[in-house]
Amino acid sequence: MLKRRYKLILLIILFIVIFSILVINPFKVIHDGLNNDSAVTRELIANNSSDGGSVEVIKNIGNPDGKRIAYVVGVHPLENDTHKTLLKLLPTLDNLNYCYDIYVINVSLDFSQYGKLLPDDQPGRATGQDLAYKYVYPEILNGSYELAVDVHAHGGAYGDYNTFVFCPVDGGTGESYGRTVSQSTENISYYNPYQTTSGPYLTIPLNEHGIPAFYFEENSFISQDIKDNHMIELIRAVDNLKL
Repeated sequence: MLKRRYKLILLIILFIVIFSILVINPFKVIHDGLNNDSAVTRELIANNSSDGGSVEVIKNIGNPDGKRIAYVVGVHPLENDTHKTLLKLLPTLDNLNYCYDIYVINVSLDFSQYGKLLPDDQPGRATGQDLAYKYVYPEILNGSYELAVDVHAHGGAYGDYNTFVFCPVDGGTGESYGRTVSQSTENISYYNPYQTTSGPYLTIPLNEHGIPAFYFEENSFISQDIKDNHMIELIRAVDNLKL
């Protein structure tokens, strides 16, 4: 009887530990599945408890000798399913023209997700934006990047526009790259909602200081296989841009 109770306690503790890891850092398991290419490196940029989260970068995915492009995930932690999709797929694709770095923002404060039907006003949203501006923005600005793509999701708030790209700064190279991506794909539209809370923290200052940047938005409630197909469309279209 004591042995059975002891085993039950161990199982409960194990469950709590695994659950805690996934909630605190929803990207950890995915990171462990990245390929073991010797060129790919991971670097912790920031991990200060007072920031409400951490920031890391996965570098040299694709062609290490190619021009560099930055992807950013985690600015709004509520939208993590699309972030996970990029992390899952980009490192698995072969014959990429460019070299990709993925900046991963891990918000540990007030983390939530669309699947729980929570409103998009959680405190973790502001935390992710602050982390992006404090740590990711200067890294990209000073990192010899040709382009930055900020990956987001939405809860169906844009009518017929489920999957789209846009640049919050009109008339520049960022908008041009975004429109080219849309024109070269079957399922990615170009639609600018002209309102984004995260723009001033990353994409707007990047565009204003010479680094083209645009958003990718995906409807969080469509099926995962469709999300996968759309993400591959995005990755391939970006990889075919003439930088």
